[in-house]
Amino acid sequence: MPEIERESYPPASEPESAAAKAEDLGGVTMHTGRGVIHAMIIAGQIEGHCEAPASTKSTKYERLLPTLFAVEESKEVDGLLVLINTIGGDVEAGLAIAELISGMKKPTVSLVLGGGHSIGVPLAVSAKRSFIVPSATMTLHPVRTTGLVIGVPQSFAYFQKMQDRIIEFIVNNSRADAAVLKRLMLNTDEMTTDIGTVLSGREAVEVGLIDAVGGLGDALDALHAMAP
Repeated sequence: MPEIERESYPPASEPESAAAKAEDLGGVTMHTGRGVIHAMIIAGQIEGHCEAPASTKSTKYERLLPTLFAVEESKEVDGLLVLINTIGGDVEAGLAIAELISGMKKPTVSLVLGGGHSIGVPLAVSAKRSFIVPSATMTLHPVRTTGLVIGVPQSFAYFQKMQDRIIEFIVNNSRADAAVLKRLMLNTDEMTTDIGTVLSGREAVEVGLIDAVGGLGDALDALHAMAP
């Protein structure tokens, strides 16, 4: 009788580790002599429920949320380094990412590179320790939107509540004062086509938003120092 050909299958692969899954979803996990660090990059526009234009560099919140979960639950990863260079974006998406980082028990450090503008401010302060390079800036301004807005008191009340949520988060996760933040956000003297304030790296430290001016080495030293 002719021999029946048997279909062969590749051997079952080992289940991916949490660190490997986190790397697939964005960022990089580095194994060093001082521990295992996952670096997460938040760059461009924070994309929320609506997709950003194809020509716009964006960070998708639905990719970062499972990454943060994987990092927190991983037995391999010792800490999280958040590298930030963002123009801001969707408020709810940015706050969702910031709340997850703030609620992590593992060591977390943020480093602002280039800019941490708008909703990037809560992201920068969400880590247990924050740094900003001297040449970076951070922009504070009120909540704003584009497109059709129904001109009724309820709409403006909604924006005010959203603004209060942002200020409360920043105050609870930094040394900044709420009254100072509101004054900077409503400043009309500095920006030609908008209201708000652009802070240099050192000014961001002076008002209490960021812990210290520093670079990558400083951020990594702080992160490793917090590791158990």
